[in-house]
Amino acid sequence: MPILTGPRLMPRSGARPRQLVVLLHGFGADGNDLIDLAQEWQPLLPDAAFVAPHAPEPCIQGFGRQWFSLTFRDPHERWRGVNRAGPTLDAFLDAELEAYGLGSHQLALVGFSQGCMMALHVALRRPAPVAAVVGLSGMLVMEEGQGPGNLGPDSLKPQVRSVPPILLAHGDQDEVIPVDALFLSAEALAAADVPAEWHLSAGIGHGIDDGALLHGGRFLAAGFARAARRA
Repeated sequence: MPILTGPRLMPRSGARPRQLVVLLHGFGADGNDLIDLAQEWQPLLPDAAFVAPHAPEPCIQGFGRQWFSLTFRDPHERWRGVNRAGPTLDAFLDAELEAYGLGSHQLALVGFSQGCMMALHVALRRPAPVAAVVGLSGMLVMEEGQGPGNLGPDSLKPQVRSVPPILLAHGDQDEVIPVDALFLSAEALAAADVPAEWHLSAGIGHGIDDGALLHGGRFLAAGFARAARRA
């Protein structure tokens, strides 16, 4: 199993980490593409450590990394991909939590595009809920052919082991993953009794604007605060 590495940023407070935010990049990028989000969110999360692992495979495009191949960009390929890459990401999360002496309630996942697919897939199947999941410009990957839009909501519910707070954010002009993916994902999650909030960025393509950053940061802070109260 590949061992993931990537850039990280320690807490702004200078104290020992009390939370961990894992940033999962998209197809053809690497961890350096997302680690700058940490600087945007540090004022809201001064005691959080941030890490942005490089995906395990060289990208088929010839540059960057990929969590899984996207040759045909169809539901079968995505489903096989998240299942193949999921154990590697899970092992990384477990190792990071152990290294910092933290629990699942002190972990949050943020994923962009393909990283969003990985964050949602893994978080729903971990034995204990994480504090928050923020999915940016991505989608929920499910088995093909069992529901509208090639999503199979009936197949998800038996696979859900934990229900974390989820925020989905998307640009309404996304040319890579159409905005319909946000609504289909939210509907499929709801059908599996997994509530999700969502934020739509007007006039934004396949990227992250200030509104998504603001909502994402506040969502992470609120998720950690709720999880701390329950712990």
